Amino acid sequence: MSAKTIPSLRAGAELSKLGNDIAIARKRRRFTQQRLAEGAGAHVATIRRLEKGDPGVSLGVLAMVLMTLGESDRIANLLDIAKDDVGLVLSVNDLPQRIRPKRQRKAVAGSQDVPERHSDRSEPEAF
Repeated sequence: MSAKTIPSLRAGAELSKLGNDIAIARKRRRFTQQRLAEGAGAHVATIRRLEKGDPGVSLGVLAMVLMTLGESDRIANLLDIAKDDVGLVLSVNDLPQRIRPKRQRKAVAGSQDVPERHSDRSEPEAF
């Protein structure tokens, strides 16, 4: 079986670091690879691959390993949208230059006048 390629050297380095960090966290908790595999519902070989930074290990296995290590909140915070600086900058750049009020339609001859609904109003109606 050939090794799966990863498109970026940096991504490969980050996965290697993640795998090493998982191995250190496992050892700090005095877990064997077998114990971690049982807790995560995976094979020992999969845990070894994860600890080596293999990009072919599923996200589901990573999530279960983090839960077994007591770090279940980590997966939810991988790309927290509140901390997505690039996304926030892009969304600000996409804002319109100016906001124009909606034009009112002219009444067409022969049609009944229908009162306009003002659901956009923030002030209450006067009685």
